[in-house]
This record gives sequence, C-alpha cells and structure tokens, in this order.
Amino acid sequence: MRVLVTGGGGFVGSHLVERLEEEGHHVAVPRRWEFDLTDMSQTARLFDEVKPELVFHLAAEVGGIGANRANPGRYWYANLMMGAHVLEQARLHGTAKLVIAGTVCAYPKFTPVPFREEELWNGFPEETNAPYGVAKKAVLVGAQAYREQYGLDAIFLLPTNLYGPRDNFDLQTSHVIPALIRKMIESPEEITLWGDGTPTREYLFVDDCVDGLLLAAERYDGAEPVNLGTGVETSIRETAEIVAEAVGFSGEIRWDSSMPNGQPRRSLDSSRAEESFGFRARVPLREGIARTVAWYREHGRPHAPS
Repeated sequence: MRVLVTGGGGFVGSHLVERLEEEGHHVAVPRRWEFDLTDMSQTARLFDEVKPELVFHLAAEVGGIGANRANPGRYWYANLMMGAHVLEQARLHGTAKLVIAGTVCAYPKFTPVPFREEELWNGFPEETNAPYGVAKKAVLVGAQAYREQYGLDAIFLLPTNLYGPRDNFDLQTSHVIPALIRKMIESPEEITLWGDGTPTREYLFVDDCVDGLLLAAERYDGAEPVNLGTGVETSIRETAEIVAEAVGFSGEIRWDSSMPNGQPRRSLDSSRAEESFGFRARVPLREGIARTVAWYREHGRPHAPS
C-alpha cells in the first residue's frame, strides 16, 4: 500500500515506518521543512504527491509540563490546524483509511481511574496541557463529523504516556521517563524533580504503541475513540526509583513542591482496544526502561559530568 506517516521522522513515527517498510509497504515520510502541515496548501501538495491509501497522522507539537506552559498558544494552534488539514485532504483525495493519534492529555483533570473513553467530555483537561488536549479533542470531533457527512474512515486512538528508544531527551521539552534518564546520567550526585512525586502515570513502550496502531488500522473502523495503554498505574516517585535502578543512580532526589504536579492520576482502561482489535501491551515497565537506558547510553549525546 501507499502509506503516509505524518511525524514519521519522530519518536513513534520512526518505529512505525520501520515496521511498515518491513511489511513491504511504500511509505512516505514528509519533513517539516518540506511540508508545513499547519498550511493547507502545503498539506494539499503532500497528498497530491503521495496519493496515500492509508494515512497515520502522528505529527504533533508536544512536550512535558514546562513546554506546555511555555507554548500554550502554539500547541493549540499547530495541533488543531494539522489535524484539520489532514482530515480535509484525506477527504478530498479519497483516502481509504486515516488513523489519528490523540493524547491522554485530552481527558478531564479529575477523570475517575482507570480512564474510560466515555469520560472524555466530562470535564476540562489539566490546566498545564489543556490547550494541546483540547486541540486534539477538536480533531476527534472533526473525524467523527467527516465520517458522518463524507464517509471518511477516520479512527482516533488515545495512547497513554509513551517512552522508549529514540525518545525526546531534550530537558526543555521531554516527558518524564527520558528526562529522568538524562538527569540521572548527567548528574549522578543529585537531581531536582518537579512536584512532590505523588501523581501517577501509565507508560506504554513504543513497540507496543506501534502494535496498537497497526492492529487498529487493520481491524478497527469505529467512530468512537480508543485508549491504548497497559492498565498499570505508577507514581512519579516510583518511576524515578525504577529509572534510578536501571541507570545505577545512587544520588539524592529532591522534590520541588513549588512546581506543578500536572494531572493527579492517569491510567487507562484499554479493554475497548482488546475487544475491538485484539490489542494488549506486552513490555513491562522495568524492561522497557532498561531498554531505553541502554539505547540512550549508546546513542544519546555525550553525558559525562563536567
């Protein structure tokens, strides 16, 4: 098949592209400097050139709490525009299937745990990442509207916090696991972490996420959003302890409670994914973190302390 993967040069996208190519598909990976998806004319030019039968829309502007606080307007605008333009061009070009990656940040701040897809509209997202989460929710509404009016087979997946080899390790924009890995390797005596360590998160290894994307593309054609997760809830404090063990960090961890915690709890009910297309995560957190640490030690930037 002719497959278009927006964000195919990024973290999850690069793993997905490898799998698709292994399966013999012809995969197009647009680069931002070639095609700005926030511009409708450039998105149209991309679809004209590729003529995709299947599209995975993974492109996003996203980061951790600090990046979301620094870029609320940009994250709202870029993610909303990219999603809208990809939907419209998929419609105009008769794309057979569109798989859209949403975000767990779209859920309300105080969603009952585990998060069920039915709870998505029962409140406002956590404040620090609300613009990003709301933009993605708007794209879900667009996908459902295009399905109803135009018959576009667009599906919407909600992966939980992702991690793994090739993750973003930039401390200004990274999420919790890559940030912890880099901090502990670069500062073996002491690190400072935001909040008090009590919030919980659910983590999905990148290979498991790719499994979910491919299974959904093949087997799911529903209008309702679908969670992709593990069902395992882990506190930030425990996450730090697991990363410390994997890294060999024996220094002091200081918690800066003057900084925000983010969403209090986060864990998904992924039963719809298992029932609808047979998805179940396979990689345990400790194993996934160990594999991520090993990748960073081999491929990451120089990290010897000065």
